Amino acid sequence: MRTNRIEALTDGIFAIAMTLLVLNLALPGMGKALTDGEFRNLLFGQTGIFLNYAMSFVILALFWIGHHRQFHFIKQTDGTLLWINIFALMFVALVPFSTSLIGDYASKQLASFFFASNIFMFGMLSLSNWVYATRGHRLVDRSLTPQLIALLTKRGTVTPLVSVIVMGLSFVDPRMCFYAFLLIPILLGSLAHRYPKISGDNI
Repeated sequence: MRTNRIEALTDGIFAIAMTLLVLNLALPGMGKALTDGEFRNLLFGQTGIFLNYAMSFVILALFWIGHHRQFHFIKQTDGTLLWINIFALMFVALVPFSTSLIGDYASKQLASFFFASNIFMFGMLSLSNWVYATRGHRLVDRSLTPQLIALLTKRGTVTPLVSVIVMGLSFVDPRMCFYAFLLIPILLGSLAHRYPKISGDNI
């Protein structure tokens, strides 16, 4: 089977999830008569919510880019790969809810742990998607080099690894957990810089 249906569904789910994130942005007391000073304090008091929105949007964007890169090389699919992707998209669709949890309950350990678990599950399923497709060149082109397969596998371990770190951090300082996810783009950028000849323009 060809991959175009998976890619179309994926694009749709990511677009909806990224759009739903904005629904978490709301000013309490909207419609009330406020002075300029009160409005300024109210707006800037939501800084954490806006940062949560921006970070979740970037994380979803990185997920979408990673999925796109994988399917640049995955040329066909089967039933197992279909279900791996369906379950992965289930956790993509959950990101707006888990983002709202850490927005409303930033100081709660369980909220941070839940968000990190959400990201971990997608990361593991994304990694499984790549490993399954490339094992024995099952669903990828035979010309795909072992070096490139290994590089994308390394990239796939970044999100689950950072998520596990954040899960542990949630027991220490839940408020810092969300920003620890900045490690994901940093580590991915480091891999691209370290292996420029292998990664090329497609990675």
